[in-house]
Amino acid sequence: MSPTAAPDAPPATGDRSRRIDTGQHASRNTYDVQVTLIEPKPDLPSWTFLTNHAHVMVALSRDPDLRQRDLGYVVGITPGAVQRILDDLEHAGYLKREKVGRRNHYEIIDRTPLRHPLEGQHTIGELLDMLHD
Repeated sequence: MSPTAAPDAPPATGDRSRRIDTGQHASRNTYDVQVTLIEPKPDLPSWTFLTNHAHVMVALSRDPDLRQRDLGYVVGITPGAVQRILDDLEHAGYLKREKVGRRNHYEIIDRTPLRHPLEGQHTIGELLDMLHD
């Protein structure tokens, strides 16, 4: 912006320091483009035998100190979905959350029975033991 221009005046030609990215083109030959970098997602099949709740439990059984963002990445879901799943699992008695500094540590309650009547005679611990690498 030139020293004599009013604070609300548009920037002078060539001065991009005050340009607001509206996503609209500035001229017929120039476009303002904002690039958003996103982490690559692992190739996920269109369906799986286990639910996202089970996937979160498997991931936490392998690393109980995973951040919610990392859980979302390995499971292939959003951080908001991770938060809802963790709340579900905690309220149902499958895990406990403990704050360690700014992070969470998750403890799996492995004696909790599975929820569906078809597998209710088995525990989450049995399932996780079977799926452990």
